[in-house]
Amino acid sequence: PTPSRADEKHLKRDISRLGFAAMSLNGIIGAGIFGLPAVAAARAGDFGPWMFVICGLLTLTIVLSFARASSLVRETGGVIVYASNAFGPFIGFQTGWLSFLSRVTSMAANTNLMVTYLAWFWAPLDTHPWRGVALTLIIGGLSWLNVVGVRNSIGVMSVFTVMKLLPLSVLMLFGLGTVDVATLFGADWPEMSEFGGTILVLLYAFVGFAGSVVNAGEGKNPRRDLPRALVSTTVVIAVFYFLIQWVSSATLPDLAESRTALADVAAVLFGALGAALLTLGAVFSIGGNLMASILSAPRMTWALALDGSMPRWFGAVHERHRTPHHSIWFYGVLSIALGLTGTFVWLAVMSTLVRLLAYMVSIAALPRLERQTEEPELAFKLPGGLLIPGVAMVLCLWLMLQAPLSAWLTLAAFAAAGTVIYFVMRRPTA
Repeated sequence: PTPSRADEKHLKRDISRLGFAAMSLNGIIGAGIFGLPAVAAARAGDFGPWMFVICGLLTLTIVLSFARASSLVRETGGVIVYASNAFGPFIGFQTGWLSFLSRVTSMAANTNLMVTYLAWFWAPLDTHPWRGVALTLIIGGLSWLNVVGVRNSIGVMSVFTVMKLLPLSVLMLFGLGTVDVATLFGADWPEMSEFGGTILVLLYAFVGFAGSVVNAGEGKNPRRDLPRALVSTTVVIAVFYFLIQWVSSATLPDLAESRTALADVAAVLFGALGAALLTLGAVFSIGGNLMASILSAPRMTWALALDGSMPRWFGAVHERHRTPHHSIWFYGVLSIALGLTGTFVWLAVMSTLVRLLAYMVSIAALPRLERQTEEPELAFKLPGGLLIPGVAMVLCLWLMLQAPLSAWLTLAAFAAAGTVIYFVMRRPTA
């Protein structure tokens, strides 16, 4: 039978507020914080910690807008549902299609980075064919875990959450003894010509929050739990990043030149054992990020299939496990294919650009969602009405203008491919 939105009842509603918080946290804290401290130091010097605060505040305006939208909608799909309800199926499809491609590329690149960190423990992993074998096993294993049940995936991700935060927290707490308050508050503002580009790069450490809204259809009470999970995790992570950057700057004078910033900081504070623990923390951090990605992204192609914009094969739900298994395996196989050829550098700006576009569409959809939806009990309310979403919209547009022409051309090519897919699927059949 042809899949439809009525099939959403077949999904298990197993995700609690803690589960959504774990998804949001793991979607945000991934590979970025292990490499971006060096970028912040190189571009902003001692002002680097404040750059993460600024990024956190900018992100919070977008997160608050998503919190409001998520309290009005409980269907699977996230930005797809917001855009489709407000602007019609074509805009909804394009928003979901581009967001999905952004997540595939992110999954591929971050898995490559995970293998690089694992090679610290066993050097052959950085050589052919072991790198490809490890990448395939990691993505294949996470795909299988997700197919056999959301609850299993949330459980594994919760373990990753603890294992990633523990070494970072130890680094932060012990490193606070090396910081200099006078240096922090006396730091010079970075060059304004570089400010926008620096924010665009550092924002990559924050952009994964929207993944959790995709799984609203599998939540126990998503309209209540999602908004609170989104806001609380964003605030906590912004403070966390600020402190890590502050400690890193104070501990490592040549932070800007470091390729493995936090591992080098740990080596200074704790010696070789500390570097090993931080490297292991990086592996768990990226692992949690990958699990969050594979929990949310396949639900986008599944939701598009329910809307008739993707082949109905993507809309299948496993009879026993009640998960969208075809979409999950497709995501895993495509990520493996790209992971064998993808690059991490291209991802950061490209992924952020695509997500900012999806954020703008979702924010623009908010007024229509409010008019179309009956206000649910305990709905998340924004102070000032649409003022915060308006600020978020302007900030997103400003940040997108910082992206290079090559990223825009790639985005245009993806959108053109999506247009072909959409109209082929929508053409009338004889």
